[in-house]
Amino acid sequence: MEITKNDIEQAVGLLKILISTPSVSRDESEAADRLQSYMERSIPFQGTVHRHLNNIWCIAPGYDESRPTLLLDAHIDTVKPVAAWTKSPFTPVVEDDCLYGLGSNDDGGSLVAMLHAFYKLAQTEQAYNLIFLASAEEEVSGKDGIESVLPMLPPISCAIIGEPTGMNPAIAEKGLMVLDCTAKGKSGHAARNEGINAIYEALPDIEWFRTYTFPKVSPLLGPVKMSVTQINAGTQHNVVPDTCKYVVDVRSNECYSNKEIADIISANVKSEATPRSLRLNSSSIAPEHPLVRRMVELGRTPFGSPTLSNQALISGVPCLKLGPGESSRSHTANEFIKISEIREGIELYIKLLDGIEI
Repeated sequence: MEITKNDIEQAVGLLKILISTPSVSRDESEAADRLQSYMERSIPFQGTVHRHLNNIWCIAPGYDESRPTLLLDAHIDTVKPVAAWTKSPFTPVVEDDCLYGLGSNDDGGSLVAMLHAFYKLAQTEQAYNLIFLASAEEEVSGKDGIESVLPMLPPISCAIIGEPTGMNPAIAEKGLMVLDCTAKGKSGHAARNEGINAIYEALPDIEWFRTYTFPKVSPLLGPVKMSVTQINAGTQHNVVPDTCKYVVDVRSNECYSNKEIADIISANVKSEATPRSLRLNSSSIAPEHPLVRRMVELGRTPFGSPTLSNQALISGVPCLKLGPGESSRSHTANEFIKISEIREGIELYIKLLDGIEI
């Protein structure tokens, strides 16, 4: 399939529209309006653009329930701009090959490349059904994002999650569990030998989180990683604190479910450790899956990703993460995507999916 100059101009033009439309997580409605309008104007075949909340999707023509279904997903929301921006985060600026703007790399480049590859693929006969989804609330793993849409879609056989990976396939990604922990003591006057200091009660547990090693190590993702990232205790200098609260960030590998990790933690610490959620488990796809094999044939290198994506929310479905741009640019000041990367993204999505049997 030929990728024309007009294809690239349309993709870049859409990305400029999205950059100029603030779409911080849970406030994506205007960006969703503009994307829906663009898709309804530009769709090159007879088809319906569907919307639920701020999620937008389209099913390629010729849907046949006897065939497997492949989902292409990329997200429209962004994080808030950091203070170090020297350019305007909501003003798209092209300098040489680089398009600057908030969300350009994460996840606009993947979204526009995936959409325009979908347009090309949807006009040809394939051995699978194809769905494109632009999802909301990815950056906060919100329940009004992809999770709310999946029950409305046909059963999904496999999925590609558009995220900046340098167009190398991330075939595993770490999960996330956040723990709110509380160590209890007894208040007393700091000038006298009174009370039980909750900070001191917390210290052995904090040291356990720092040093404990889970025995199962993933060849792609490495070990489970636990980090104490916030701590709060005490009301004033002369009162022994009776409560110490702290937060632990846990990044799981595919060797453990979040529930299994939570049970191991509860068995080893005195503090009360309460998970905010158990649903963001690590995920992976078999190296023998046709999508992975085709990517290797195309000269791309599978890897394990430390960052979370919608892949964690498509339970039981083989997924890989793949998109133009680089993860190191995400959530940074003066974020950018290269226009050449958008072209490469469209081309490689098509080379991956045209004629494949899943």
